[in-house]
Amino acid sequence: MENNTVTVSQHKGRNIKFNKKQREAIEGWAFVGIGFLLFLIFVAYPLLKNIMMAFMNYSVNPNKPSTFIGLANFKKAFFAGGAIDESSKFYLSLRNTLLAVVVTVPIQWFLGMVIAILIESLSRGKVLYRFLLYVPVISDWIVVAILFKYIFQDTQGSLVNSMLLNLHLISQPVSWLQNEWTGNIVVWALCIWKGIGWVMIMYTAAIQDLPKDIYEAADVDGATKKQQMWKITLPLLASRTYFIIINLIIGAFNIMLQVMLVTAGGPLGKTDVLLDYMYNKAFSSFDFGYAAALSLIMSVILITISVVQRKLTKDAEIQF
Repeated sequence: MENNTVTVSQHKGRNIKFNKKQREAIEGWAFVGIGFLLFLIFVAYPLLKNIMMAFMNYSVNPNKPSTFIGLANFKKAFFAGGAIDESSKFYLSLRNTLLAVVVTVPIQWFLGMVIAILIESLSRGKVLYRFLLYVPVISDWIVVAILFKYIFQDTQGSLVNSMLLNLHLISQPVSWLQNEWTGNIVVWALCIWKGIGWVMIMYTAAIQDLPKDIYEAADVDGATKKQQMWKITLPLLASRTYFIIINLIIGAFNIMLQVMLVTAGGPLGKTDVLLDYMYNKAFSSFDFGYAAALSLIMSVILITISVVQRKLTKDAEIQF
């Protein structure tokens, strides 16, 4: 018969016996407690600390105490004032971030979905095409940033300028990384190129999960492949599209390395985005309170977008 008790030796010589149920409860609480402790240390505490810092003139210098300043950090972001007008820089970085969302998200979503559907319709070579398209996703940001800086150089011999000159689309080399809008275009192109493969894989998994009997019934009814795509595939993928688009939006708001490695925010901060601007304020200007306020502003924007999109797509859940 199994022994359902365990004996724990104490310093005073006493023995405490736990039955099996008590032992399982202790092990369970220990397991949950470790996870909860890690959550408190690495999630809850940094979050609460960040919220507190947003309302303070925070100093990391132990000899200079941090002071409570209320909404001053938020006012500095939204309203012009002071010798250095931070609001104009904030609105510029916010504009670039929102433009990145508007440009990169629809293109990544559309191309990734179309490519996934086209590859799934092939009779051979599916794995090879998926692998080739997914390589940019798993490539290191530093490597692809150097690659894009090289092909978008402002010299006549760079890949992009050379192609455009040979096609007579431009008369002289373009300084892609030295201008505001061309610099943003290069950053957006990098994000799109690196993100299409992820969207393709997500839709590939969704397409393979679709019930095959619906397509068999459509074949019996004489529906063409084009009709099946518009009438069956796309409507059934609607419930998965919410997850993909909201992740693409979050990814667009998280653009930072692309800017830091390709344009470095230049010229004169014209290609800065929210995260890049926030990072510079925290670790270059050491204005941690203002940077914390910027992070809260970005969080509110993301939560608002997520809630609005969820309400707009609440009827898109399809069970099959």
